[in-house]
Amino acid sequence: MRRRNTSFGRQHKRRYSNLIWLVLCGLVVLLFFVVLLSKDNQPMSKPALAKRSFRQDKILEGLNVTEEMLSPTSLTRQLNDQIALAKSLVVISKESNNLQFAWELSAQIRNSQILLSNAATRRSPLTIRESETAIKDMALLLYQAQQLHYDSATMIMRLKAKIQSLEEQMSTVSDKSSKYGQIAAEEIPKSLYCLGVRLASEWFRNQDAQKRLAEKKLNVRKLVDNSLYHFCVFSDNILATSVVINSTAVNSEHPEKVVFHLVTDEVNYAPMKAWFSMTDFRGVTVEVQKIEDFSWLNASYVPVLKQLQDSETKNYYFSGNNDDNKTPIKFRNPKYLSMLNHIRFYIPEVYPALKKVVFLDDDVVVQKDLSPLFSLDLNGNVNGAVETCMETFHRYHKYLNYSHPLIRSHFDPDACGWAFGMNIFDLVEWRNRNVTGIYHYWQEKNIDRTLWKLGTLPPGLLTFYGLTEPLNPSWHILGLGYTNVDPKLIAKGAVLHYNGNSKPWLKIGIEKYKPLWEKYVDYDHPILQQCNVH
Repeated sequence: MRRRNTSFGRQHKRRYSNLIWLVLCGLVVLLFFVVLLSKDNQPMSKPALAKRSFRQDKILEGLNVTEEMLSPTSLTRQLNDQIALAKSLVVISKESNNLQFAWELSAQIRNSQILLSNAATRRSPLTIRESETAIKDMALLLYQAQQLHYDSATMIMRLKAKIQSLEEQMSTVSDKSSKYGQIAAEEIPKSLYCLGVRLASEWFRNQDAQKRLAEKKLNVRKLVDNSLYHFCVFSDNILATSVVINSTAVNSEHPEKVVFHLVTDEVNYAPMKAWFSMTDFRGVTVEVQKIEDFSWLNASYVPVLKQLQDSETKNYYFSGNNDDNKTPIKFRNPKYLSMLNHIRFYIPEVYPALKKVVFLDDDVVVQKDLSPLFSLDLNGNVNGAVETCMETFHRYHKYLNYSHPLIRSHFDPDACGWAFGMNIFDLVEWRNRNVTGIYHYWQEKNIDRTLWKLGTLPPGLLTFYGLTEPLNPSWHILGLGYTNVDPKLIAKGAVLHYNGNSKPWLKIGIEKYKPLWEKYVDYDHPILQQCNVH
């Protein structure tokens, strides 16, 4: 068999490879001509300014930007830029005590502004001839500022220092505002002071008022009748308490079944009796008691009373000297020294014959009939209250000191808080579970104020932990004394609570919420007019 020449296969392969390279080169050349032809046939693109949409034109019109200012050679824009930079340099030069240079800059700024004003008045662009001198003079001053180290880095540092100084000033002003606001919230308006004095004199002078009150007391069975609707208010504010009772009576379907139990202090006892004996609230029964008559309310039984009588505690509440003023002023409110603020934890002792009672703060307005509260099933709990952590941040860790092991080991920090101000209490369960004893336990543990600072809500959260039934939020709407509240919530709310410093009877009250409270005040009453209550 004859063998094939070895060079034959190599020549055959080389011939095919040369052919492939020729084809590829031809395709590249063809593509190159196609690209050139396509570029020649494309239309010229329009400048960016020509492509502006109608919306962009409107924006430029709103910003008072003209076509001349958009030009790369705009003299108007150049002057405006120089003025903006010069204004910042004026501030820095004044801080550097270089008043002469600051004056020169200010003078040149005025010259440039006059040129721009003249151009705007005649509605024609600036010309090089009229603006050349101003631009050169300003450029020279800006160069001098650079030589004085008024450069961007220096400006940034000085502006940062200025911002820090302003923040410190703002913090100081905020602290003063908080203190003055707290003082304003704690004041007794002259009109309310006058009301108390006139009612007291009326009570001791008018024997008929005392006789009417004695006649009302003949129906003492109502005060212990558990088929009726019992409400309690603990307050020294006559007008505010009157609004609570009047609004409840007006919106009650059966006001004759409503019984209000009021507790006040010795000073306001006679004025309270006078006011509620001469005023009829659609047949509502009103009982007035004074806290000084409760013989069981003594330091041997009530831990908080012993603490409130302590001189160190009083000094802490009033001045805060023991903690270098670290405690916010709102926690040093003297109202925390009043037992009227703590008597809410002794409701079963105050009303031993009652089974259920609705507790109301004196800064609320009632808009709906509250009788359905007495038929609510609390599922064996003691306290029925509206929770406050559904849309806000009020959870247990906001009120209690969770660095303390006693708090950390007993309470869930994310447990939902609830509101004092409108609460339905099952007094039978209260007595069975010795809730007052639980309150005493926590008060004694907090003698050094390490579990919580002040107030009645923190001990309330501890006392009723696991014993609170959440109510529908519409029963109790909070925030009308310090923030904006959704009008839809206000319209649906049964009880509106002016919690916060801006009480509706004070000048600092939020104006848009005052009418909701004022419509339950009889401003035509002779005594209110004499005291200029308005």
